[in-house]
Parts: sequence; structure tokens; C-alpha cells
Amino acid sequence: MDHNYHLKPRDYQMREMEMTLLESDSDDDIKILSILAMEDERLKRERASTSHRGSIVGRKVIKRNYLQGEERLFRDYFADSPVFPSYIFRRRLRMSRPLFFRLQSALEAYDPYFIQKRNAAGTLGLSSLQKMTAALRILAYGVAADSTDEYVRIGESTAVESLKKFVKAVVNIFSEEYLKSPNSNDIAKLLAVNEKRGFPGMLGEH
Repeated sequence: MDHNYHLKPRDYQMREMEMTLLESDSDDDIKILSILAMEDERLKRERASTSHRGSIVGRKVIKRNYLQGEERLFRDYFADSPVFPSYIFRRRLRMSRPLFFRLQSALEAYDPYFIQKRNAAGTLGLSSLQKMTAALRILAYGVAADSTDEYVRIGESTAVESLKKFVKAVVNIFSEEYLKSPNSNDIAKLLAVNEKRGFPGMLGEH
């Protein structure tokens, strides 16, 4: 049975990218890009059904100390001798450190949003490490956006924006690289991967 008969061109392109990843030697690539493809579609549906609420009047501004958050994140995971070894990095971010750095370089070249900047006072803002880590934690664990605040030092609205820009950029950058026609074997493998990640059912089913 052909599970792709009801997919629109954009949906089919996303699935083709996933199918090529299924033949990769890296399980990390398979998992993260598969989830990204599905998350991209979910975010598009969400944007279509909701409007931007804007800032809440009277909400207190929280001084999060972005640099302190970045320094701790760097020491824990990205330093030459990090606190946490590679297998914990892989478990928590669902990918290897080399793949993370590959994505970081691609994202910074694709979208200036991921380049760390200074504000009018000369203070450095959030880094790509913080924005990417927040996005990946939301994707990996399905947690609320504000759950990334305490450790990564990134607010809820910024975490949501980082997630959307991360997903959009990765899909746009890598979709052409992973285009191919899936066969029934590929489809069966992807269905199995999706089911393990908590997305059972047919491809493109919402």
C-alpha cells in the first residue's frame, strides 16, 4: 500500500528528506531531521490558526544574565574538556557534538538571527549555542518553551522564536541535499522511527 498518496508536494519533499536520512550511518541525523520535518508542519498549522499576542502589559522584565547562561552551557557541553561527556551530550540533545557544530555553522551562515550581537549598550545577547540548545530541548523532550529559561537563560517568547527559526532554517538548508524517492522499505523504517518517537500512524497524517 502506498502511504504517500495523500501527501501534498511540500509534505512529500519533507518525507523524501527523511527517507535519505534513513540510509545514513548516523542515527542522530535520522532522529533529529525526522522530528524537525514533523515539527515544521506542526508550526505551520499553529501559525495559521493563531495570531501573535504581543507582550503582556505590566510584565516585569527579568534580567537573565545571558552571558552567565552561555558560559555555563559552554563549560558543560562545548568546551575542549566539557563537564559532560559525549554520550550525555548525545542523549540530552539527541545528536552528536560534531553534528551540532555542523548545524551551528549552517544556521549562522543562513540566518543572522543566530549570530550573537551586542545591544545599544554594548552588552552581548543570546548566542547560537543558547538558541539552538533551547530549540533542541523543546524538540527532544516536548517540553514547554519556558522550561528552558532556568538553565539556558532564554525567555519563553525567545525560545519559541528560536524553535521556529531553527526548524525553518534546517529544513530549508538541508531538504535539497536529502531529496530522493522513497520505496516501501524506506517508508516502513520511517514509520517505525516515528512510532518510537511517539508519532504512530501514516506519514503525513494529522
